[in-house]
Amino acid sequence: MYQLFCDSNCELWHTTIKELGLNVIRMPYVLDGQEYFYDMGEATDFDHFYKRMREGAVPTTSAINEQDYIDYFEPILKAGDDIFYITFSHKLSATFESMDRAIATLKERYPERTVRTFDTKSISLGAGFQVYYAAKKYKEGATMDELEAYLADISAHTVVYFIVDDLVYLKRGGRISALTAAFGSLLNIKPIISIMPDGSLKSVGKVKGAKRVFSEFIRIMRHKKCDVQNYRVEVLQADCKDTGDAFVDALKAEFGENIQIDYQIVGPVIASHCGPGTLGVIFHGESR
Repeated sequence: MYQLFCDSNCELWHTTIKELGLNVIRMPYVLDGQEYFYDMGEATDFDHFYKRMREGAVPTTSAINEQDYIDYFEPILKAGDDIFYITFSHKLSATFESMDRAIATLKERYPERTVRTFDTKSISLGAGFQVYYAAKKYKEGATMDELEAYLADISAHTVVYFIVDDLVYLKRGGRISALTAAFGSLLNIKPIISIMPDGSLKSVGKVKGAKRVFSEFIRIMRHKKCDVQNYRVEVLQADCKDTGDAFVDALKAEFGENIQIDYQIVGPVIASHCGPGTLGVIFHGESR
């Protein structure tokens, strides 16, 4: 028997986490000098977090350490179960160096047990999309090998696009240059960011003004052959609910009222890097 793990950077809502029976590794963030661990929205004060960001507060994130991973995994292994951990992109955090050391330590302590990991090469609901469908396979009784094969396939088809409202947050994280950020903000240019097959972020286009992104996202979804018949579409917004609501309406107008949409607010850890006003869409496409 094995247990399924994910981390809070997959950003599935806490009710979904409970429904699917997932174990969650909570990632930390610091706001106004106080450390928090994201609880998948269960008791998160989103209003306060985004208000402070808009007021100029600069939240930070950090990698959890080797002992943290051991604390999450060891009770499961001690009880006689194996572990399958679905992670966010290894390209986007140094935390997985700690994870690898923790797993090596635990393999020495429990040589008869297995700890397997899978890199979704994505983040936020891009990872959550994969976790959601993999968890359904897990509940149906998939073996570790079967689950890994399923994840390899769905990961290759998980398409992520988003825009940010203020380029300063991407600049802070080193994703774009200071010059690009200055000109982008001045001209109201919104870069379109996608997650590449290797799990890295890349600017793949731009629109002038947030509203034009709706038609561009829909064009991309059509071009990528978005499968709305068999998979849900994930929509995320970072404290821009009116824009998110309007985009959901645009999706229903384009694809029909029966389209299945999972609509979520971006959590504090991810929002620390993309900022308020971020809008994103995740779907199953022909390719990334």
